[in-house]
Formats: sequence, C-alpha cells, structure tokens
Amino acid sequence: MKTFKVLMMAVLIILSVSVFAQNSTLQKNKNKETVEVTYVCLMHPDVIADKSGKCPKCGRNLTPKEKMKMEVMKIYTCPMHSDVTSNKPGKCPKCGMGMKEKNK
Repeated sequence: MKTFKVLMMAVLIILSVSVFAQNSTLQKNKNKETVEVTYVCLMHPDVIADKSGKCPKCGRNLTPKEKMKMEVMKIYTCPMHSDVTSNKPGKCPKCGMGMKEKNK
C-alpha cells in the first residue's frame, strides 16, 4: 500500500510539471507570433504608417496593407471566353462583351 501511494504521488508530480511546462511554452509562442501591420492609403500608396489613422494628403482612412492587396487585385473574365482575363474592367478582345469580375 505504501508503494502504491508513493507511485501515485510521483505520477501526480510528473503530470503537474508537464502541464505547467506546456503552459509556459504556449505563452512564449504567442509573444513570437505578433505581426506588425502596416497601414497605407488606397489613393496614395506612398503614405505608410504603423497604426491606423487618416491620410495626410486626402484625409481617407488608412487600411491594412494585406487588405489593400485583396481589394486592389481583382480579376475580370469574359462570360463567353473563360481564358480571357484582365486586371481591369473593359471589353473582351475576342467578342466585345463586357468583362465581369471573377468571384474567388
């Protein structure tokens, strides 16, 4: 019975130490994952800031750089010719139909 108690105490100590060790490792990883976000003006890409605010040139709200990439990079395709693509709206060079924005 005495050996069983000692064995149970050892198991409890090992489990509690491993739980605390995992918790501190997770907290260290969270600190490393912080990513700096840069903000830019959609009208003036040369205006870059490290926090959100207003563009000093036009007064528009600054947007995160990754969000701006998604908004700016649109792809347009011809409804009749799926192989015809463009990054600007306009007319298809093959048939003259209006290009439609491609859904992602």
